Amino acid sequence: MTNRDKFICLIYGLIALLALPATWVNNIAFMTQPDHASFSDFFRAAYVNAAAASLTNDLFLVAFAACIFMAVEGRRLAIRFVWLYIALSALIAISVTFPLFLLARHIRLAKQQDILESAKTA
Repeated sequence: MTNRDKFICLIYGLIALLALPATWVNNIAFMTQPDHASFSDFFRAAYVNAAAASLTNDLFLVAFAACIFMAVEGRRLAIRFVWLYIALSALIAISVTFPLFLLARHIRLAKQQDILESAKTA
């Protein structure tokens, strides 16, 4: 794995690490309010006005595209537990799981590249 590959992996890992508290601090704050205890309350609040609805729709559509990408790429590259990244996208946050998938994908691609380069020199 090259230094460039390691740097890219580091960036993906940092994004996932930043995304977890960035999303869950707000999720917990919302869920601990007395009148906002359920997921239906959470999704209702996501459409409270046009700006929130626009961001919510944008997030859902990007998440849908990302999940399709993870399924297709995961199968193509034989990334283990790809279904777990997709399932946890809804439970944790797509902003956490998608960078983790990209990290796993990049590691897989770098390993394949290393194998190809070592075969050329042999």
